[in-house]
Amino acid sequence: MYMIRLQSQLKMSQKIKMKRCASILILLLMNYGVWSQANIIVYPTNWWVGMKESSLQLLVRSDKSIAENKPLFRSSSPDVKVVKVQTAENKHYLFVDINIAKNARPQKVKFTFGNNSITYELKARNKEDGKSRVQGITSDDFVYLLMPDRFANGDPSNDVLPDIYKDKTIDRTNKFARHGGDLKGIEDHLDYFNELGITALWLTPVIENDMPKMEEWNNLVAGYHGYWFTNHYNIDKRFGGNEGYISFIKAAHNKGLKVIQDAVYNHIGLFHWINTDPPSKDWINQWPQFTGPNHREETLFDANASAFDKKNMIDGWFVPHLPDLNLRNPLLANFIIQHAIWSVEEFGFDGFRIDTYKYCDEHFLNKLNTSILNEFPTLTTFVEAVANTVPGNAYFVRNNMNVAFKHNAGGALDFALCYAMLAGMNQPFGWTEGVNKIYMTLAQDKLYKNPLNNSIFLDNHDMNRVYSEVKEDWTKMKWGLNWLLTMRGIPQLYYGTEILMKNYKNPTDAEVRLDFPGGWPGDPVNKFMASGRTDKENEAFNYVSKLAKFRKNSSALTTGNTMQFIVRDGVYIYFRYDVKQTIMVITNTSNQSFKPDWTIYAERVAGFTQARNVLTGEMQALNGFEIKPKESLVLELIN
Repeated sequence: MYMIRLQSQLKMSQKIKMKRCASILILLLMNYGVWSQANIIVYPTNWWVGMKESSLQLLVRSDKSIAENKPLFRSSSPDVKVVKVQTAENKHYLFVDINIAKNARPQKVKFTFGNNSITYELKARNKEDGKSRVQGITSDDFVYLLMPDRFANGDPSNDVLPDIYKDKTIDRTNKFARHGGDLKGIEDHLDYFNELGITALWLTPVIENDMPKMEEWNNLVAGYHGYWFTNHYNIDKRFGGNEGYISFIKAAHNKGLKVIQDAVYNHIGLFHWINTDPPSKDWINQWPQFTGPNHREETLFDANASAFDKKNMIDGWFVPHLPDLNLRNPLLANFIIQHAIWSVEEFGFDGFRIDTYKYCDEHFLNKLNTSILNEFPTLTTFVEAVANTVPGNAYFVRNNMNVAFKHNAGGALDFALCYAMLAGMNQPFGWTEGVNKIYMTLAQDKLYKNPLNNSIFLDNHDMNRVYSEVKEDWTKMKWGLNWLLTMRGIPQLYYGTEILMKNYKNPTDAEVRLDFPGGWPGDPVNKFMASGRTDKENEAFNYVSKLAKFRKNSSALTTGNTMQFIVRDGVYIYFRYDVKQTIMVITNTSNQSFKPDWTIYAERVAGFTQARNVLTGEMQALNGFEIKPKESLVLELIN
């Protein structure tokens, strides 16, 4: 009996030991799995079948070393071939070139390498590209520029997300802080844009800016404006996140409004992983100490420029918290180009505005533009290259200039014409001053392949507001609005100009980026409604709206030719015309009445006997026509 009991105890003991060993083994395996399966992120975060370019470079990023022995990378799908694996200086990264079969179906592909595996989704492309989405921005459009944080707050629940972002504050009394505006707020006011005659919305960047407040202008400033990217593949959750952006763009398209995405290729925010944990040091332009750019675009096309000045222009950092990207690095270039393509297909917006374009590597820019148009032929781009001269603007787009490097961007923000219009409103008439500045600027249009692709404007988020520029003179303001909505190109209005918002950049840009009144619950006035606007504000709103809606249906103003005549006695006359319509814009900047000698203008007025004021409907005979001092008219010529 004792032996039987002993044998039973021994068996029991062995079972317990075996269970303990099994438990220990399971724990060891679990721990090994945790250790071996690193926290891995892949960029682009997904892709699509049916793209014209079948090759794709995956950036595989981990919080652990994943590239010690250049692991074998395997694909689970016969539709996806691994072509090449590259390691980087930083072993947290792998760069994997894959090829997607032309007839590949939408699927989830499993990639394995070492002890790691990742699942990667290939989606079907949207069949509405080039139709109801990705439509392009053309001279048929009227663009409204706004800053999401300062326009309207539609979802107060996303104002502060302390568990996600470094900046944990919101304060509308502080012009340097975040104010809480978001995509939902813009979406709630889409009818406002339709009423105004707008056809496209340009939002300052909505990509994630997970930055604390930074020192600028001797103040701590938040990244409310959006130009401090920290994760390219996330839309800032304080604006509504990726899903909120998709919802907003769909809603805008349903209201007949296009959307322009603001892109930044030149720099990133200090807390972007490209800067905090770069694949290699040369992803960032390096200097022994902080070195800013010289801002002289002439260094890029001046045949006599020094190599030092050109390098300084391209590689200099704007401010210490905006690391300057080395876009000559092919791996970084691929990352940026693929993100641009991913953004268009993922969100379906209609055009790009590219920030700080003239500071980027030129070969990279041309490659990027070509790659985007290869996938989205209808998408259009206009670029920011702040320049004081027409050659300075024209150099960065398709042009007729005899220069060593030829850019391929479609159109530019037309700073030269903006400065000319401001001069026309503010300067007394002279040989090269006042409205003669406009005449001289448009006289150089031959430098552009197609000046209709340029975006024209009176102000923006980096400039004094135009109503302040004209010293709140409504007469001069009407001159500017008439020119803006009748000259060649794509007109752009800065938010609030239609209700005469004003201010100077004194002492900082924040002064011209104030909240739109009525965009927040509890605002004392609501300028989105006629009842909340003053008589003067309603006059301005209605003036813009009426002229914009006329322009929308005017073939001469949207796509017609331009003919201008030299300025006589301070009176500037130009025509927009095609086979269907002739529009005459006449502005008398002098203190005397003016009777045009129609024999001078016979090329355009021959055969016409009357002119209809497009704003008032009033008919006037050309015979005996006279324009009053300081008057500006937009007239449709009638047989």
